[in-house]
Amino acid sequence: MPQTEYLVKARSRSGRLVESKMKALSEADALSRVRQQGMTPIAVEVAGTGLRREVNFGKGRVKTKDLAIFSRQFATMLSSGLPILRCLAILADQTQSPRLRDLLTEVREQVEKGESLSEALAHHKEFPPLMTSMVRAGEVGGFLDSTMVEIADSLEAEVRLRGRIKSALTYPIAVGVIAVIITTGMLVFVVPVFSELFSSFGGELPLPTQLLVNLSNLVKNPLFFVPVLAVLIGSALWYRANKSSPRVRAVVDPWKFRLPVFGALFQKVALARFTRNFSTLMHAGVPILGALDIVGETSGNVVITRAVASVKDSVRQGTGIAKPLSEHPVFPDMVVQMIAVGEDTGALDEMLRKISDFYDQEVEATTEQLMALIEPIMIMVLGAIVGGMILAMYLPIFKIFELVN
Repeated sequence: MPQTEYLVKARSRSGRLVESKMKALSEADALSRVRQQGMTPIAVEVAGTGLRREVNFGKGRVKTKDLAIFSRQFATMLSSGLPILRCLAILADQTQSPRLRDLLTEVREQVEKGESLSEALAHHKEFPPLMTSMVRAGEVGGFLDSTMVEIADSLEAEVRLRGRIKSALTYPIAVGVIAVIITTGMLVFVVPVFSELFSSFGGELPLPTQLLVNLSNLVKNPLFFVPVLAVLIGSALWYRANKSSPRVRAVVDPWKFRLPVFGALFQKVALARFTRNFSTLMHAGVPILGALDIVGETSGNVVITRAVASVKDSVRQGTGIAKPLSEHPVFPDMVVQMIAVGEDTGALDEMLRKISDFYDQEVEATTEQLMALIEPIMIMVLGAIVGGMILAMYLPIFKIFELVN
């Protein structure tokens, strides 16, 4: 059977880009030979045809769910024997995210020019440090396909975690908005009607009714309503633009853990994210100091970030991870003890995985408990607000009836 000459681009375990020509029975045969040499194939083309190039630019946002789908499909294609460039081209064509499509096209162009996949991903902030570091470890170790599977698992777990948080917050936020709308509507449209009726009666109004009438007059006053609305909108826009700044996070993040109802949930979410990302990086072969840098950045809470920073200093001095973690109250004793056992047995990644699984289940159970607890509480609060306003409006009428009798 005649052989065809192929132009092969591959990356060695040392990270060096290798270009060569080889004769093989088919493209699959050429890919197999490259892998037998311990290299990661990037592109295989029939010699003389050249490698196609295309560049697109776009704007938008890449969701975590899009990255999870991309990682899962990329791992499947790599395990099927497709070279990296072809995988990137196929995924760019079929992704539903316009921004991710443009990014993958740019990444493909950069890889084609000789950069490693991890270097190309690092140029774009949409790809998290966790992803780029694990891809780098997979390239060096020659197990990029299995690494992409771990990345997909981690991102999918993050998507599920965020979904649980949203489900826990959606109901109270919705009821709170409804309460504000109802209260404002009654103050603007209903109370003034009763206020005119009260003024025709003469006499002194009961204290709750007088407070309600004063509040209605205040809300209807443009000199009060417009500045307050402007301050609320401005504050919301400012927080949205600056919520990731170190100064804002230094104030907001510790406060989240002290909330009376949601504080425990936020702490469990942070611990689940920290242990899962740490386990994934350790299992992928990322050095421990590099892994600590990444999990500190991706923990989502400055309290965890500060704790990880102290752990890094201890690790540099030859101390383990568990002891410095025990000095921070955000880490429960159970977490510290399990990490200590993982260090002693040499199975730290597996122990961290078990901790993350435990807290994932805890987040789910806590969310269900909060939903069951919050629903009646919010209904009672909403009923108390509306009922209190109605009672305050009818108190003068009851007083008139008493005078008539």
